[in-house]
Amino acid sequence: MSGCSATKYLNEDQALVKDVKLKGIDNEFAEASYLYVQQDIRPNSRVNLALYNLLNTHKNKYRSDRIKNIGEAPHLLDSSLVDISNREIQKYLVYKGFFNAKVTSDIQVKNKKARITFTAVQGPSFHVRNVTYSILDTAVRNLYIQNRESLTKISAGSRYDVDSIMNGINSVYNLMKSNGYYEFLKPYIHLDADSTLSSNQVDMKLHIYNPPGKSAHPRYFINNKTEINITNSNLRHGRTLPDSAMVDSQYFFRDYSHRFDFNALSHYIFFKYGKPYSVQEENLTYDRLYELNVFRNIKISYEKDPDSSSLNVRMEITPLKRNSNRIEGEYTFNSGRNGFNIGDTYTNRNLFGGAERLDIKFRYGILFDSRQNQKLFSDIFNRDIQIGATLTIPRIVSPLNIPEKIGAGVPHTTFSSSMQIFDQPSAFRNRIFINSITYDWVQSKNKLHSLTPFNLEYRDGRLAKAFKDSLDSTGNRLYVLTNDRQFLNLGTQYNFTLNAPKLSTYTNFTYFRGFIDIAGNSLGLLSNVFKFHRDENGSRTILGLPYLQYAKTEIDLRLYRSFGGERQFVARINPGIALPYGNTQSLELPFERNFYAGGSSGVRAWQARTIGPGNYNRSSISNEETRKNLTYLDQYGEIKIEGNLEYRFKLMNNFFGSKLKGATFTDFGNVWRLNESTLVPGGQFKFDKFLNQLAIGAGAGLRFDLQYFVFRFDVGAKIKDPQFTGSDNWVIKHLFSSSERKDFKDQYDLTNSPDTYRFLQYNFGIGMPF
Repeated sequence: MSGCSATKYLNEDQALVKDVKLKGIDNEFAEASYLYVQQDIRPNSRVNLALYNLLNTHKNKYRSDRIKNIGEAPHLLDSSLVDISNREIQKYLVYKGFFNAKVTSDIQVKNKKARITFTAVQGPSFHVRNVTYSILDTAVRNLYIQNRESLTKISAGSRYDVDSIMNGINSVYNLMKSNGYYEFLKPYIHLDADSTLSSNQVDMKLHIYNPPGKSAHPRYFINNKTEINITNSNLRHGRTLPDSAMVDSQYFFRDYSHRFDFNALSHYIFFKYGKPYSVQEENLTYDRLYELNVFRNIKISYEKDPDSSSLNVRMEITPLKRNSNRIEGEYTFNSGRNGFNIGDTYTNRNLFGGAERLDIKFRYGILFDSRQNQKLFSDIFNRDIQIGATLTIPRIVSPLNIPEKIGAGVPHTTFSSSMQIFDQPSAFRNRIFINSITYDWVQSKNKLHSLTPFNLEYRDGRLAKAFKDSLDSTGNRLYVLTNDRQFLNLGTQYNFTLNAPKLSTYTNFTYFRGFIDIAGNSLGLLSNVFKFHRDENGSRTILGLPYLQYAKTEIDLRLYRSFGGERQFVARINPGIALPYGNTQSLELPFERNFYAGGSSGVRAWQARTIGPGNYNRSSISNEETRKNLTYLDQYGEIKIEGNLEYRFKLMNNFFGSKLKGATFTDFGNVWRLNESTLVPGGQFKFDKFLNQLAIGAGAGLRFDLQYFVFRFDVGAKIKDPQFTGSDNWVIKHLFSSSERKDFKDQYDLTNSPDTYRFLQYNFGIGMPF
């Protein structure tokens, strides 16, 4: 799989580029300079080149016809591209203030392998001595002087930099377009640079010219009539008369769809009568209306009033369809268990006319255990029904005096209610009801806040009587306390996300998500005042039910690095901890409040809820029936650490209508208990042991990018399994020998049945894993 093997397919006069080096360039500019090396003479990705060689060679030669569009063709030495790269690097250094920079190239070829070295003599960097301006229009000059400090990074003593110059020109242009100068053009701005001075200095002068034949730039103001026409979702005006009204003595609405509340929409239109024309307010109107997620197309145009210096604003808006319904389904299989999930989501995008969104969701899932009777769909292992409704309102709805417009986007209030019915026959049933109010707002483009001040949950979990008695009789009381319980939970949650909009890009950035969940404090204060009744476990109750008290936090930190093109490396760490206290201190946290490891977005070589805690091995459960009934219920913890290293790359531009991308990854992680328990030996978190208890898996995957969503398939292989001790936890040593693998799995069946051991785990999913 090494790229060097490609040399045997080359002609004698060809050479594969193996290395490109840049010398003599300051570290500050080295990375950017490398981008000016032409793509076709940069070293290949070894994986992509190997895939290309696999399907595009014949008889030790590259094919000249029927070439498969997969992988990456070999990057061959091309002297013309070397010359172009040489000139582009030199030009870049000049743009960065090294006016006397010279770049040369050296090519070394040996055994059909080429190594290219670009050597730069930068020379001295030029710095700005003086910055002056010449602006003929007095009003424009005054506006420029008032905002000069915020417009440009160019100042006396700064290094000459074309990027800074262009940024300054764009800032001046935006300043003009945001202060009434509707007809202002960028060519009216010019910046002169005089570099003929001594001591490597530059004098700079900004010119803002008047329009041809005019003594000043005309300034325009918004007229007192803004027309807003709303068509049907099929782009037609319809045969019936539109709903129409004037709002705020300025906004004249015509709604051919008969669906919208004009007063509500006017809050997201920022043209005000008598104010100067502003491209910022135009862009803000676009942004806010599109953020409502009820419009498909918005077009804003202007018409100059011939009798005055005013502009008439006209808006043409096409809404999305009001109602939609989406059905989703998936089939799952692992270790002899097969099942499916089917879901339906109904959406109303404009419930009350003010872009309120109603989502009603239904999901049904069922899992069969075909190992019992060796027939597919013969035995139900568990079934799961979920019903929920959310109403999202594009403003803050609160009894408190909170400003209607906060942050840099449209804030949202979401009222949510959901119910879950889960049954695992002969073992466990669970009923959960949750009601919450959540506020979401955008601090800036890349900073999102989500606050849930009210989250009320009722949970009724019950173990089957025979199973419960079996657990009690075998000393497994812990799982009774964890699962067979009813409680109320009143809490507050907060979520902060950084750089989520960048997840679909290939830039260098850091992603962060922090989550905090605190529950029971307000009920705890009330219990101190009113002395709530205590149950047999010593927990205070309200309405006959104990309430939870705990603090839980989780962090998702990722580092994204681009390798050019659609190649990307991602490093991720995902720790979390949950601490019970107060009314829950003497009890276990409920099953749902703990962490688990594994799954298609975690340690992908394991199925979800099948790692840990710590060194815990399920063979410690002596009864096979108990082991079966506790499946997915006993491997949890109050502490979690997961991490991933993943390299992503493109394989094909067109694979049955989608982009085909690949990934290689290494995952690690586990969960731990806060306290030692005889039921989960080796499950407690200890600083001197936790690193050796991390599960490690590695694998590869394919991503089918259909533009609107990504379908994903991953295969993960277990490398280190913490349920085994010593050198036995390096299970990878058994994978490549069929006899060893069979002996290992047979022995595992004897101690862990009905669990079976799988060295490989297959994962299907929608969207990226992280």
